[in-house]
Amino acid sequence: MALEDAKDQIDLAFTREEMRGPSFELTFGGALSFLRRKYTKDLHGVDIVVTGVPFDQAVTNRPGTRLGPRQIREASSLQAPDPPYGWPYDPLTDLNIIDYGDLAFDYADLLAFPDALTTHIDTILKSDAATLVLGGDHYISYPILRAYHQKFGKMSLLQFDAHTDTWADDAMNRIDHGTMFYKAVKSGFINTATSVQVGIRTVNNDTLGISILDARWVHENGATRTAARIRAILADNPTYLSFDIDALDPAFAPGTGTPVWGGLASWQVAAILREIDGIDLKGGDVVEVSPPYDTTGATAIAAAHIATEIICLIGSPKKSALGAKRSA
Repeated sequence: MALEDAKDQIDLAFTREEMRGPSFELTFGGALSFLRRKYTKDLHGVDIVVTGVPFDQAVTNRPGTRLGPRQIREASSLQAPDPPYGWPYDPLTDLNIIDYGDLAFDYADLLAFPDALTTHIDTILKSDAATLVLGGDHYISYPILRAYHQKFGKMSLLQFDAHTDTWADDAMNRIDHGTMFYKAVKSGFINTATSVQVGIRTVNNDTLGISILDARWVHENGATRTAARIRAILADNPTYLSFDIDALDPAFAPGTGTPVWGGLASWQVAAILREIDGIDLKGGDVVEVSPPYDTTGATAIAAAHIATEIICLIGSPKKSALGAKRSA
């Protein structure tokens, strides 16, 4: 059936009318969107919106993440024909998922960027859709969290990262991909008592009260115990998941700005994400993919898989909130 469909399907990002169903067009051809979803600005009836933020003016080391959303979309075409492995449902078939395109902003007006991004996300959230954001450097999580806070109030943060990104920075106009979660905490966006950072392996003595499961802890305790600990910390609180690709060891994700050895393996992350199914995930992002340093495409492939797993978590039938929405 898939082979027959592949003879007729091409450029589904623009030509498909429906939002549901896998794509059987050639993985190496056709117009690119994330998982070959329909490109549209129509938010009516949409469950999950994928949008890109090609911004990298807050980096402290190597740039290039402005090219990340495009590269992640290309890598995602490998997954478009099949249901995500290891999940009891297929979000491509069961959910209305669209690619909303990228944020439009003036790259030269840096101080206007945060408000532009918050407005962009707020527009989507007002439609009752969730967002999956493709970055871009990690600063983008701060304006996104501001929009989420406006809708959901103080949230739990689940962060996969080599760095805590909570270094002290009380200059609110500074735009830095290493201090935005400090600002998010100080702004009251994050409930630190029910938040957790996973994969950390750099020094920051002030955790601001956020639980840390560093990379060595994960290696020594395994994916199953890590997932159980994450679930215990988050409990049933509304959660935002931010995944910095440098949470993965450089062996699995070399294409990033600040790589740190000793990180998580891709198989560990896959297992952890699947075993936290049922958390009340409201949205998420995948950030810090820098294609100029991603010589094999492995980093973008990993990011595309992680983004797909986040979609699975957001739309999981195990989430009581979504179940209630469907039965209403």
